[in-house]
Amino acid sequence: MTSRKLARRSLQTRLALAYAAGIYAAGVFVVVFVSVPLAGIQSTTSTDHPSSSAITGTGAGISLPQLLTGSAVALVLLIPIALALGWYVAGRFLHPLRAMTATAKIISAGDLHRRLDLGEPTDELTELGHTLDDLFARLQASFDAQRHFVANASHELRTPLAGLRTLLEVALADPDADTDTLRATCQEALALGEHQERLVQALLALATSERGVTRRDPVDLAHVVEGVLASRRDQATRKGIELAERLTPAVTAGDPRLIESLVANLIDNAVRHNHADGHVQVTTQTSGTQVALTVTNSGPVIPDDQVQRLFHPFQRLAPDRHGRHDGYGLGLAIVNAVTQAHHATLTTSTRPEGGLSITVRFAHEPHPHPGRTR
Repeated sequence: MTSRKLARRSLQTRLALAYAAGIYAAGVFVVVFVSVPLAGIQSTTSTDHPSSSAITGTGAGISLPQLLTGSAVALVLLIPIALALGWYVAGRFLHPLRAMTATAKIISAGDLHRRLDLGEPTDELTELGHTLDDLFARLQASFDAQRHFVANASHELRTPLAGLRTLLEVALADPDADTDTLRATCQEALALGEHQERLVQALLALATSERGVTRRDPVDLAHVVEGVLASRRDQATRKGIELAERLTPAVTAGDPRLIESLVANLIDNAVRHNHADGHVQVTTQTSGTQVALTVTNSGPVIPDDQVQRLFHPFQRLAPDRHGRHDGYGLGLAIVNAVTQAHHATLTTSTRPEGGLSITVRFAHEPHPHPGRTR
C-alpha cells in the first residue's frame, strides 16, 4: 500500500517538476530575448523646457549590471512560484486518475456493480474511464454467467454420479445376485459412464468455444456441412428424418474445429428435437460480404418467448421428469459461443407449423488458400 502511495506521489512530483521546468524556461526566454535588448535603449530628456516637444539631448539608460541583477532576482523568485504552479497543475490532472484508482479498488474488492461514471469534460481520461466501465460490465456478465454455469454443471454432473452409486450399492447389497444380474448392472453402469463422458465432452466444447478464436484459416462451410451430414445420415434414417441440403461455396475465416462443432451441434439439435417423418434442410450461400449457414427443421411448436432461453447452457423446453435426456441442453449454447467468438451474427425464428430456422452469418473470405479448407 505504501509503495503505491509513493508511486503516485512520485508521478505527481515528476509532473510538477516538468511543468515547473516549462514555466522557468519561459521566464529565462523572456529575460534573454526581451530584457537584455532593453539595456541598449537610452532614455531621452528635453534641454530647454520640460513641456517642449523638441528633444535635443540624451541621458544615461538602464545599466546592464542593474538589468542583469533585477533579472536574476526575478528568476530566483520564479523558482518557488513555478514549483507551486507545477504541483497544483499536476494535482489537478491526476485527480481523475486517483478517483478511478479508488473506484477500481472497490470494484476489485467484489463490488462488480460499481462503475467509474466519469462525466464532463470529455477527454482522454474520460474515454479511458468509459473503456474501463465497459470492461467492468463484461467482467460482471462473465462472472455471473460463470457462477450460473458452475451451479448448473454441478447439478448435471451430480445426477449421473448419484445414479451410478445407487446402482452399484443395490447390486452389492443383493446377496442373491448372480452373474447375469451383475453383468446387467455393469452394462447399466457403463451406459451411465458413457452419458457422463459425453456430458464432460460437451462441457469442454462449450468452454473451448467461450475461450475465443486462437487461429483463423479459410473454411468452406459447404465442405464442413457435407462432412457432418455424411456422419449423421444413418442416425437420421433410423429416426425417419429426411436430411436435405442446398450447398453453394461459402468461404469464411475462422477456427475449423470450432466451426465444425457449430455445424454439428446445429444439425444434431435439428435431428434430436424433431419428430418421425420430419425433415432437416441445410443451406449455405454467399451474399455480398457475408456467408450464411441456415438449418431449418420440423418439430414441436416453440413459443417465441422461449427461443432465446434455448441458447443458454442446460436449458430445455421439455425435460423428462425421470432425468433422462436425449441431449444435455448445451448444443445451442455451444453454437452461440462459437458465433460470438467469430464475431458472427445468429438469427433464430420459429416456424408456425413447428420447428426452428437458425441462420449464422460469417464474414466472407474472398481468397481462400488451396488445401486449407475443411
